[in-house]
Amino acid sequence: MDSRDRRVETPAVRLRIFAFMSFSASTRAALLSLSVAFAPACDDASRDGSEPTVRTTQALGSNAAAPGSWIGTWAASPQIGNAIFSRQTLRQIVHTSIAGAVARIQLSNAFGTQPLYVSDVHIAQSTYGSSIAAGTDRSVKFGGQTATSIAPGELAMSDPIAFPVAALSDVAISFYLPQPTGPATTGHSTALQTNYVAIGDVSANVTLAGVAQMGAYYFIANLDVRNPAAEGAIVTLGASITDGIASAPNSNRRWPNDLAVRLTNGGRTIGVLNQGISGNQLLTDGAGQAGLHRFQRDVLSQPGVRWVICSDDPINDLGSGNPPSSDRLIAGLEQIISTAHQDGVKFVCSTLTPFYGSAGWTPRGETARAAFNAFVRSAASGCDGIVDQEVATHDPANAIRYLPAYDSGDHLHPNVAGLQAIANSVNLKLFAGSAGNPGDGGSGAAGAIADSGGGGSSSGGGASNDSGGNAGDSGADGSGVGGGMRVSIGGSGASSSGAGAGSGAVTASSNASQQGAGDAAVAGGRPVGASGCASAAGSDRPAPSAFAALAFGLSLAFARRRRIGRRKREKRPRSLEQLETGEPV
Repeated sequence: MDSRDRRVETPAVRLRIFAFMSFSASTRAALLSLSVAFAPACDDASRDGSEPTVRTTQALGSNAAAPGSWIGTWAASPQIGNAIFSRQTLRQIVHTSIAGAVARIQLSNAFGTQPLYVSDVHIAQSTYGSSIAAGTDRSVKFGGQTATSIAPGELAMSDPIAFPVAALSDVAISFYLPQPTGPATTGHSTALQTNYVAIGDVSANVTLAGVAQMGAYYFIANLDVRNPAAEGAIVTLGASITDGIASAPNSNRRWPNDLAVRLTNGGRTIGVLNQGISGNQLLTDGAGQAGLHRFQRDVLSQPGVRWVICSDDPINDLGSGNPPSSDRLIAGLEQIISTAHQDGVKFVCSTLTPFYGSAGWTPRGETARAAFNAFVRSAASGCDGIVDQEVATHDPANAIRYLPAYDSGDHLHPNVAGLQAIANSVNLKLFAGSAGNPGDGGSGAAGAIADSGGGGSSSGGGASNDSGGNAGDSGADGSGVGGGMRVSIGGSGASSSGAGAGSGAVTASSNASQQGAGDAAVAGGRPVGASGCASAAGSDRPAPSAFAALAFGLSLAFARRRRIGRRKREKRPRSLEQLETGEPV
């Protein structure tokens, strides 16, 4: 079951993009011009701004999630464990990010070797310790039943629950385990939250008596909500820094929690889903599956995901005793950037924090960290934005060390002040749904990276290509076409936001009705689409002059991608597999 309600089947779209990319730049431009010129007219519903009859994907950078869709308000990445429960009730406390009037619980048996039987599931507002607020308790059903069996490797989603979830609040999820759960158990080892185990079936009790405490989560993977105002979810993928290892239990001071507070205080309704695993690495399984191997499950399958912030996994690769080269780490990063972009998810990269003085630091690892950070900051990275965790936490007098005020004492993990500094360094404009913001280094909502000179920036020239994911070089290749085109390929309803102030941005989409969406690009005060449909109410057809601009801009964008690809192939192998096997480029 696909838990991302807004996502539609994409392999055919990817195949069309791949076939299109195989043509020369001049052929691509010609094909695009022809396809635009002979595009079929939309039906009347599409012209007046209502929903078109065809099924479309959600636009990158659009303002909100699809109405009625599920958005994650809390999540924890599953890991394998060996705890065994039998004839016991678990009551576990989760801290939400956004509110919702309707809730849904996801239970995971990802690493189980036998069916997991769960019964008498309840949700309620948590008060103190194991107690819940009287009158808030709701029974949770699965397919209309009060019990469910979850096969090994599977996930169970509850029926919708009429339970009001408040933003930034504690919610108690309780359930009874009538049969032994071992030997392999699915959980999350670093909860930084006191959870409870009681004997017998007492899920509905207001207070649990004779409980044992535990510092991990077991079997719960997600709490999702429906909220018409929700804009989507951010997934924070990382290791112990993201997991909040140096923050106090029950304080909810992980940096993703701090980010959720900033978003809420700023009037935004964006879920923040923490998928950090302490000890996790980007390339190698160990403390949880490697970031590469869990990316589909922990990021792309999250309800309502629109953005991912890739954080601190590589620090553990570098501190492993045999650190990989920066080329291997960069190849791994590029792999998941490409995967995210294929699914229409914006990818925000993070620089790596200092770790000099920690047990795993080596000169080789430090060299690789510096090279990785330089790549992330470069225009060729493919990142849609940056969270500069290094700058946020390092000592300005010695950049390879933590600022003492932010060091937890082990020289690897930031303390609570350092975690807050990381959250404060996240530019909230990266998650804007409308046009690009001058000064945030971004093209459109993504905050795409550009070198000095403006390639891909919101105020300069340069073409930014969503399919390739690479922002422009220091030149302004798009300056002759309205000053900075942002071109989206293959996505129905694709947004053309943030192409530069008054810059004639063009979107190559199919049946993209943009009335009231908040993301239509403006050229001379009027939205321009290349879909053959009205791009805003009152416009029957896109301006004919946009066709030539579209073709020329696409040609430039794809030509740039080929140039960047050639430069990158000259500098390092093209894939992680080549680096691991030594296969020549």
